[in-house]
Amino acid sequence: QEVLFPLFFLFWLILMSMMHPHRKYDEVDNINLGTLDTSVLVDFVIGFTPPTQMAREIMKKVAFDNFGDGLITEEYLSEEELQEASALKTSKFVGVVFKDAMSYQLRFPDSVVMSSIYTESR
Repeated sequence: QEVLFPLFFLFWLILMSMMHPHRKYDEVDNINLGTLDTSVLVDFVIGFTPPTQMAREIMKKVAFDNFGDGLITEEYLSEEELQEASALKTSKFVGVVFKDAMSYQLRFPDSVVMSSIYTESR
């Protein structure tokens, strides 16, 4: 039993992985997508935490250098405050949590639908 049960489960794992193969997508050629329609970004709010000097500089660069006056940035003291603000704001709210100098996480409202094109197979 100690030998046969693992082999039995291995067989079922292999069978299940063959029934749901990973999808491989073709490469997409580099093309010019044109200019960004900034009208959809009017009154768009980006909240970020923690409010460090580097995070402020990054968010200032994102808001003003790339999009002009369309984006509003708000800083929050903690991740909990960011989540509360996300629940109270409209659907045009995105949260950014800076983990360290080189990494961050995006927090979208629950109403954002993720594309199934980029979802890996189970």
